[in-house]
Amino acid sequence: MIHPSAIVHPGACIAEGVEIGPFSVIGEHVEIGACTTVGPHVVITGHTRIGRDNRIFQFCSLGEMPQDKKYRGEPTRLEIGDRNTIREYCNFNTGTVQDAGVTRIGDDNWVMANVHIGHDCQVGNQTILANNVTIAGHVSVGDWVILGGMTAVHQFVRIGAHSMCGGGTILLQDLPPYVMASGNPAATHGTNSEGLRRRGFAPEAVTAIKRAYKILYRNGNTLEEARIQLAELAQSVKEVQPMVDFISVAGRGIVR
Repeated sequence: MIHPSAIVHPGACIAEGVEIGPFSVIGEHVEIGACTTVGPHVVITGHTRIGRDNRIFQFCSLGEMPQDKKYRGEPTRLEIGDRNTIREYCNFNTGTVQDAGVTRIGDDNWVMANVHIGHDCQVGNQTILANNVTIAGHVSVGDWVILGGMTAVHQFVRIGAHSMCGGGTILLQDLPPYVMASGNPAATHGTNSEGLRRRGFAPEAVTAIKRAYKILYRNGNTLEEARIQLAELAQSVKEVQPMVDFISVAGRGIVR
């Protein structure tokens, strides 16, 4: 299942059922799980581990060294989970020793063309990263996040689960769970209610999340006042707790 023109290092660990297309290059420290498909002209290098049933399209670069001047050749890693679709010209870098040393992408993500995921990023599961999304180093992306085309995310930003950015968004601060944002710089525009309904959230939970959004963004509360009120609401509606946890962590400040 490996094309004769592909170059696969003898030290690479290639599982059963893997397909590797013409002119692709697989490095010494690469592991590829069962039934993953690697298209033509793909370069996978570094200490990179890829799970099973992934689809990697042509001209991707995975596991190359981080774009960080402090990098001195340390054996940092890239880890990609299962059942991801990674379209043309994507590039994911390994981590740095200044952080966890590993860049992680979870399972069942849909990554469109020309997406950059920088060093030490932690991307969850079931995300959609549209064309030309650029994620700088040390960024955390929660489960079920949707980033519209040409969204750019500043380093160290956190993006909460089930949130959504419109196309062309410049995200300079943390975006709490469930919240929709767009613009340059990003501004909030309500909650991702339709996405939550599609994912099986009960109507009562969706209503409570809308109430939580008003507490955080519309009622004139300080961040600490909002946190206290959200904690009270979370006692009766558990779906609100992720918002409490998110804003309780010091970061770059939230989009407000």
